[in-house]
Amino acid sequence: MTEPTQTAHRPVLVVDFGAQYAQLIARRVREAGVYSEIVPHTATASEIAERNPVALILSGGPSSVYEPGAPQLDPAVFDLGLPTLGICYGFQVMAQTLGGEVANTGLREYGATDASVCGDGGVLLSGQPAEQNVWMSHGDQVAKAPAGFAVLASTPATPVAAFGDDRKRFYGVQWHPEVRHSDHGQQVLENFLHKAAGLDASWNSGNVIAEQVERIRAQVGNARVISALSGGVDSAVSTALVHKAIGDQLTAVFVDHGLLRKGEREQVEQDYVASTGVRLVTVDAADTFLEHLAGVTDPEQKRKIIGREFIRAFEKVQRELVAEAAASGEPIRFLVQGTLYPDVVESGGGTGTANIKSHHNVGGLPEDLEFELIEPLRTLFKDEVRQIGRDLGIPEAIVARQPFPGPGLGIRIIGEVTRDRLEILRDADAIAREELSRAGLDGEIWQCPVVLLADVRSVGVQGDGRTYGHPIVLRPVSSEDAMTADWTRLPYDVLARISNRIINEVREVNRVVLDVTSKPPATIEWE
Repeated sequence: MTEPTQTAHRPVLVVDFGAQYAQLIARRVREAGVYSEIVPHTATASEIAERNPVALILSGGPSSVYEPGAPQLDPAVFDLGLPTLGICYGFQVMAQTLGGEVANTGLREYGATDASVCGDGGVLLSGQPAEQNVWMSHGDQVAKAPAGFAVLASTPATPVAAFGDDRKRFYGVQWHPEVRHSDHGQQVLENFLHKAAGLDASWNSGNVIAEQVERIRAQVGNARVISALSGGVDSAVSTALVHKAIGDQLTAVFVDHGLLRKGEREQVEQDYVASTGVRLVTVDAADTFLEHLAGVTDPEQKRKIIGREFIRAFEKVQRELVAEAAASGEPIRFLVQGTLYPDVVESGGGTGTANIKSHHNVGGLPEDLEFELIEPLRTLFKDEVRQIGRDLGIPEAIVARQPFPGPGLGIRIIGEVTRDRLEILRDADAIAREELSRAGLDGEIWQCPVVLLADVRSVGVQGDGRTYGHPIVLRPVSSEDAMTADWTRLPYDVLARISNRIINEVREVNRVVLDVTSKPPATIEWE
């Protein structure tokens, strides 16, 4: 079963039927000021009750309720007396379990669909237009609502596109209110949460900080704590939050592996320390990392080497700090990690699903770890973490920083990682980031990896002479949570400025190309 709730707020539980949007539902609930968590559809009614939820939302999913082995829900869940909203597949599971009819009529709806609200729309659709555009993705339809349910909306292909039972506080919609493509989707969710379930919009970053400070102080007592600070948003915010709770009992360790982007070490050592007051120890390990990466081109081997050497560098300074603490009689007992909720979910710790990928904050710790973990962001999403960082006074340049992989530029060089190639990539990356910021586009993209095709050469003409340089790839993507992503349609004049500056200012580069592949099928990073 999933881990216990780490907040004083009782959760709305999102029951995951394998939906690609389960995390998005949870985020939309939180945007409505209500705390949410994700649980697997395999959770029994008693396991759900143990988590003391205030409401349930049944997610969509890729299956048909008629398929052998299709995800099911313990019918006893509907006897818990909890306000419940079914979405897409969850809507159909609710209808089928409670005595309605689900049919495959051969009529399918995918994408933008016009829906008609019946009557006043009931509690769920109140205050919304009689005709609205919604986002559908289904082949089966609810043909008949269960007894006691009123039909709240329909479409030409789906006679029961939404239903509700105000007495039981059970509701459902065939469309996806969690996606922005549904014109009034957030209002559907908020009507369910605030009107049907009667929940206050009281969950916000301010009370998260207060709750976590109290929790950390109770957990740590007088012991000392160390934190692995990478300079990224997650570790920066988790370290600052722990520092707010225990002050100088915390020491942050920053390992410079030589794979950072331009100016990042200075940003951590100067701006971050000045704003937070955190005691910082920097380990300069660039030469060691480069020695071990020499001649290595396989991306997975690079990741393993970088991860291994990071642990070695961290453990070396850890031993020194432990010895120092022992001499003072104050042992180091805890390690801070910036694990986020998507890390937990994707690594199988949030929903009980199969491991999608290993995260450096979840699965990459040494087996003989001697510390207890402090993970104050473990129930949060990235946008929530950024807001907490702002509330803690962390500089905007760090709080708003694009996601950056733990192995750094090492996996943005296609080929062997060398000092010269790192400098080429750093310069190109700095130009791209500078121009995107200057154009005011930072808020429109999730991130823009800049990739050096080090093992590729292309012919060019510069200064009336033939050149044989490296191509640089720009990979601007837009995303809600990196689970899926699309390439960002940047203005041509911005792309032209980035390209011109890189060609003119970065040696050994004579071509800039744009990656226009979505995720899936491609990943965001090239390696």
